[in-house]
Amino acid sequence: MSLKTRGLLVLVIGSVLGLSLSLGGGVIAGRQQPTTDELAWDQARLFAEVIERIREEYVEPVDERTLIEGAIRGMVAELDPHSEFLDAEEFQDIRISTSGSYSGIGLEVDTEDGRVVVIAPIDGTPAARAGLRSGDNIVAIDDRPVREDNLQDAIELMRGHAGSRVSVSVLRGPEAELLVFSLRREQIRVATVSRRLLEPSLAYVRISQFSENTASELSRAIDEITDELLAKGDEFRGLILDLRDNPGGMLDSAVDVSDLFLTRGVIVTADGRTQEARFRREASRGDILDGLPIVVLVNKGSASASEIVAGALQDHRRALIVGTETFGKGLVQTVMPLSKGRAIKLTTSRYFTPSGDSIHEKGIEPDIVIDDAGDHPGRTLTAALDLEGDPQLIEAMHLLDSHRILQSRAP
Repeated sequence: MSLKTRGLLVLVIGSVLGLSLSLGGGVIAGRQQPTTDELAWDQARLFAEVIERIREEYVEPVDERTLIEGAIRGMVAELDPHSEFLDAEEFQDIRISTSGSYSGIGLEVDTEDGRVVVIAPIDGTPAARAGLRSGDNIVAIDDRPVREDNLQDAIELMRGHAGSRVSVSVLRGPEAELLVFSLRREQIRVATVSRRLLEPSLAYVRISQFSENTASELSRAIDEITDELLAKGDEFRGLILDLRDNPGGMLDSAVDVSDLFLTRGVIVTADGRTQEARFRREASRGDILDGLPIVVLVNKGSASASEIVAGALQDHRRALIVGTETFGKGLVQTVMPLSKGRAIKLTTSRYFTPSGDSIHEKGIEPDIVIDDAGDHPGRTLTAALDLEGDPQLIEAMHLLDSHRILQSRAP
């Protein structure tokens, strides 16, 4: 065994022993079964032996750092499908998605027909001001070719320190005209809420995910809708809240969104092993809509924080839930920072709706089931609504027009 691997063995054994002894307590004299520290030595020795075999005999060279990180990833992933080890880059992505801001140029991109294409520039960002358009085919960033099989690389190249410059080369239109844009990066705020009036009296609001800013974005969107209707002399008669294909996000954000529409009562409770993992969240604000009817659209892609909102509004009879059964993720993950910018996302709680039900692996059952057969916006905020081919949206509009909506229990 090499000196390097022996050193690794000592480190692993020391770590495992320290953890085992701190958790397992002392050894009872006279026990015949292996003691805690003996088991720790045996497992640490096995771990080091496997690493040594792979390092010496695997078909291609692999360094110990890669092997150990792989072992850590496997250990955490084995716990459940939602726990994971995050390297520095992955941790940064998590922080961006939850904070709702990053430094870059403000492009929403995706892969399409083997190309990296612009879905839409974010309003008010360097990309929008420079004239990048939906449908532009990104072929290079800072003269580095963009590969459609590594979208994340393209996204990372466009991000950087605020004030720094980046060039984006695109092909545009049927003539495939090559255009090069030189942009200065800025702090970008990622919108999670979009809105529109469907007819003079009905409002549609879509939430794509739950970040730190979502509740304030939603409150502002409803205020703007109200002002528009007042200016036209129209009556605000109801809201459609679209949570379809919303994968979730921050639990506190879901609580704040629910709180906008509830005057009192439990929003969500959670139970876990530690004191921090056991909590109860209750409504504390007035209803921003003053009791106006709400329809919430959900589908199989509505998960986690989306299910907290749907469950709270359903249990309090504040909204009618329309669509298909939701994903069924009733677990709470806590992101725990580690050294060198890394972290683990660990399941720490199970959450329950106000009625005390766990929706884990069951989901929220809609009040009115409408198959997810038509086109709908998906996760993007910029997609157009299909007012004729989206049966769930059509049903929501019909319910609001016919006033067949459950009202809040709250006074």
